[in-house]
Amino acid sequence: MEQVRVSLQATDPLSHAGLAALMQYRTDVTVLRPAQRAEADVLVMAAERLSSDVVASLRRAGTESGIPVVLVVQEIAEAELLTAVECRVVAILPRAAVTAERLAHSVKAAAAGGGVMPPNLVGELLKHVERMQRDVLTPNGLNPSGLTPREIDVLRLMADGFDTNEIAGKLCYSERTVKNVIYGVTHRLKLRNRSHAVAYALRAGMI
Repeated sequence: MEQVRVSLQATDPLSHAGLAALMQYRTDVTVLRPAQRAEADVLVMAAERLSSDVVASLRRAGTESGIPVVLVVQEIAEAELLTAVECRVVAILPRAAVTAERLAHSVKAAAAGGGVMPPNLVGELLKHVERMQRDVLTPNGLNPSGLTPREIDVLRLMADGFDTNEIAGKLCYSERTVKNVIYGVTHRLKLRNRSHAVAYALRAGMI
């Protein structure tokens, strides 16, 4: 069984010791020493609440490692959820309900690219996404993937193997317009080339 390497962080020594105790006998998780933090697959952070200090610490960790975060927290307001997600938090566990099994499950889900959220927070997150779609993306001709309908049309034809001239003909655009669309996508989303742009759109489920 492949072990998930975990770095532990807490706002107080007792919480840190508690996390370590919960995970010390797991055969599917390895708790790293502080000096090994750069080798971690997942960061587990324990805190009373999502204070400004905790947010700053999570943002530093995200900048340094970019790994997913499991947040063990006493309480978190629904309004703080997006801040947590921005800090790469993919799993939130209420402190009072944490067990070794639940913690390990969340760690493994995070390492696999998944997440674990309490049902009430999932509902709130979906509301935030809906509001963002309605108030920000749709008025600007965008969707959650960050692509406009015109960009999606161009990328779909690129994925079908058409060149710039053929795409222009099918969409009744000039070749310059097609090139500008492709450049706009690759530049805005920091994609390397056309193939990378097509791959991005495929992963986003837009084409």
